[in-house]
Amino acid sequence: MSNAPTGKIDGFDAKILEIIQKSNRATSDQIAEQVCLSPAAVQRRIKKMREQNIISAEVAVVNAKAVDRNVTAIVQVTMEREQLHLLDEFKKTAKNHPSVQQCYYVTGSADFVLVVTARDMDEYEDFTREVFFENNNVKGFQTSIVMDNVKVGLSVPVEID
Repeated sequence: MSNAPTGKIDGFDAKILEIIQKSNRATSDQIAEQVCLSPAAVQRRIKKMREQNIISAEVAVVNAKAVDRNVTAIVQVTMEREQLHLLDEFKKTAKNHPSVQQCYYVTGSADFVLVVTARDMDEYEDFTREVFFENNNVKGFQTSIVMDNVKVGLSVPVEID
């Protein structure tokens, strides 16, 4: 898999990751002070973690409701046939659709779990027609509409063995 991380981290890297996961706007000077390294050492470590795909993206987390994305749906999708090319086709569709925030290929009764945003239920219905009903390999899907975002996060606990 091309996006798999290629390196190991140490305690300094773990501390740096904890800091930048909270705010990637922290400067190398601020990080250096917190982890007891020089700013140049912090920059080198961050650069190396980017190259090794330990840091896979640096993004701004946008409040969906602030940009009129008022519906969040958790969708379990079951495929008709689990042939590799058909699964890859669905993965590509999910990756490329702007309404899909997250897509997981999973074990269990469903094949995929998606997190989808929409302006309203009409837009979500349009999404289901486009992504599910027009795909002959989608056997079915089950939607849960999010009533309250209790916790939304992208940070990963970083621990060293």
